[in-house]
Amino acid sequence: MNKNIMERWWIWVIPLALVLGVFFLYPLLNVIRLSFSNATITTIKEGFTFENYIHILTGSDFWQVMKVTLIFVFASVLFQLLLGLITAMLINKDLFGSSLVKLSMITAWVVPGIITGVIWSIMYSSSSWGILNYFIRLLGFDQIPFLYTPSWALFSVVLANVWRGTGFSGIMQYAALRGIPDQLYEAAAIDGASTWQQFWNITLPQLKPMLMINTILITIYTFNTYDSIFALTKGGPGSSTTVLSLGAYKQVFRHLNLGRGSAYAVIMLVLSGTFTILYAGFMGSDQ
Repeated sequence: MNKNIMERWWIWVIPLALVLGVFFLYPLLNVIRLSFSNATITTIKEGFTFENYIHILTGSDFWQVMKVTLIFVFASVLFQLLLGLITAMLINKDLFGSSLVKLSMITAWVVPGIITGVIWSIMYSSSSWGILNYFIRLLGFDQIPFLYTPSWALFSVVLANVWRGTGFSGIMQYAALRGIPDQLYEAAAIDGASTWQQFWNITLPQLKPMLMINTILITIYTFNTYDSIFALTKGGPGSSTTVLSLGAYKQVFRHLNLGRGSAYAVIMLVLSGTFTILYAGFMGSDQ
């Protein structure tokens, strides 16, 4: 009887396939379909057109949004990986307060993006309750318009996103560090390897699979980030902090253009898939 059940493995796959089909595959295909239509939030117009993609790709606003998105994603991923690795290596040494740091990392990660934006908007505020500007004035410097000039606004949303995502990156890398055998470091120390040589020749190669997974996940997650940016700057000043995900949100809920918003979403999907393939190819080429 058990053998017959095992032979009919597809019975166990059907529920999963139904869930994925209804909640993932169908919405994905529907978004792709809508991206080739002139649908609005109130009317679904039939027909096939490339107008949405032509309008987006030939518009100067799109390339500004693309530039901001790439800066936002690159800076966020780089510093989340770097700070996550540093934090993971510190708490892996079981220093005093490591448990509190782990809790803080998890807490920052699970905080909703809107709440993150509200918290950081209070910290960035130029008013009397703005924490960062309070200390800047206390040191005798002029206050910084974190959210009111293009360059500072982009820096500010990146910093808030790095704060939010470093915990996730650090926890993943900490888990990978715990799996590295101590014997490797003991043998390297006997051979006279320095701390840097041990890190470069043992730690990084052992972390490589996790770093690839981590990089892919936080890249996709960062590409889809819009909530914390919306709470902080709403994409401004001007379009200096408008990323692709926020552009899609504006097209659908501000301009009520469902087709163009769907086209933005498809472009995000293509970029996420491209980066995933590039990461996988880069990591695989070193095998």
